[in-house]
Amino acid sequence: MSAQGSPYTSGPPSRHDGHASRGANPLRRPSDRFEWWCRRVLLVVLLLGLPAAAVSAGTTAYEASMDTVRAQAAERHQVTARLTSDVKGDGWATRPAQVRWTDAAGVVRTGAALVEPGTAKGDTVRVWVDREGDVTGPPASELNATTSGWLVGGMAAFGVAAASGAAWAGTRRVLDRRRYAQWDAKWNAVEPRWSARFRP
Repeated sequence: MSAQGSPYTSGPPSRHDGHASRGANPLRRPSDRFEWWCRRVLLVVLLLGLPAAAVSAGTTAYEASMDTVRAQAAERHQVTARLTSDVKGDGWATRPAQVRWTDAAGVVRTGAALVEPGTAKGDTVRVWVDREGDVTGPPASELNATTSGWLVGGMAAFGVAAASGAAWAGTRRVLDRRRYAQWDAKWNAVEPRWSARFRP
């Protein structure tokens, strides 16, 4: 048989040979196309939204925490106070004890501060007080602000990832339920004719 009459032509295959393109696949349902696009949209949201949300939320939390750090640093200062009683016990955990100090105006003040166990009456300790002269805790540090920023940023990233995963799972669930319903409807239409072929 000559090459002209051969059913197998030579040369590169036609663009229409082989597998059909994604859009031209006759077996592809509208739900398959919707799922394909939804998966890519969620992937873009995950790749772009996750770092954007993490950086934005983390930066906002860090700046807010730094405002608190600066405010507390301006409002609080340390004073030297004396214990009014012995602090009994041992170990590393601090315990509340009564202390007395004289403020800048010459007024004698008292308050409760955390002191290491075993400290004797009359010993001096450094305590933090606010503008009103009340005993308070130490001001927040930049480390606290940095930790807050990382924590909030991580939570934001997790939230975006969880939301994307939930959206994808919900979309798949809805599409699968619709597909099963379509399959059942088609089978109910075809099964009587198909099974009739095997009846005597």
